[in-house]
Amino acid sequence: MSQVLHTPPPTQAPADDDDLAALAARHGLTVSGARPTLPEYVRELWARRHFITAFATAKLTAQYSQAKLGQVWQVMTPLLNAAVYYFIFGVLLGTKHGVPDYIPFLVTGVFIWTFTQSSIMAGTRAISGNLGLVRALHFPRAALPISFCLQQLQQLMFSMAALVVILLCFGVPVAASWLLAIPALFLQFTFNAGMSMIMARAGARTPDIAQLMPFVLRTWMYVSGVMWSIDKLTKKDHLPHIVTILLETNPAAVYIDLMRYALIDSFHAKALPPHVWAMALFWALLAGVGGFIYFWKAEETYGRG
Repeated sequence: MSQVLHTPPPTQAPADDDDLAALAARHGLTVSGARPTLPEYVRELWARRHFITAFATAKLTAQYSQAKLGQVWQVMTPLLNAAVYYFIFGVLLGTKHGVPDYIPFLVTGVFIWTFTQSSIMAGTRAISGNLGLVRALHFPRAALPISFCLQQLQQLMFSMAALVVILLCFGVPVAASWLLAIPALFLQFTFNAGMSMIMARAGARTPDIAQLMPFVLRTWMYVSGVMWSIDKLTKKDHLPHIVTILLETNPAAVYIDLMRYALIDSFHAKALPPHVWAMALFWALLAGVGGFIYFWKAEETYGRG
């Protein structure tokens, strides 16, 4: 009885990655979720500018929708914070002594600081708190932290209206220097957006950062001259020179001082750190451009895992 031996057909060597990539390119296939080039990413982000503004407005409208006073809380919250800080720091600790127009000084500091604080906190949760949106739709993820910063800027506009009333009530006259608030806010928004994107990438990878940030931001607030005058403190001889430089170049303090200089006539230019506008531009470019590139480099990782 003969036995027929069947030889197996020759096996085909698996195609290497280069062959598969060439095959995909030949048929117009691309990697799903691949990071676009930086210029292309900027164009995609600009193309969705209407989504960014609509998303920011919708979040702002919904923020206090369950409260009976509604959008009034957009102004009441920073005003109540300012009242608490005035009682603790201005009255009990006496930081108002030697500071002219202390209430406008304090309220301006609280409003401008709140803009930075809220932008960073919102950015920390921009990706981790919107995973459903990130995973369901294709869009430049930078749109989320930028829209949250825009939301905080819109909220600041309500606060600025209240600030103008406070300034007039305390005898601060309307001046041409008030126009300087526009470039100051633009630079601060650029800085805030960059910091928000940095924290959005960090928060997407490590959600626990959102629990740590309130303590970091509270410490940052206390050294930013929100409730006290940095100029008055740095004139004392007991501070090391390096501490004086750090206090005067602190980005939060720089933007607060710019706004005080623009709005309060008793806050003269000599109270500003040297080259303050150049320093404000430096921080805006460093955080804005650097934060955008840092966020873009991890674009394909958001919403995965």
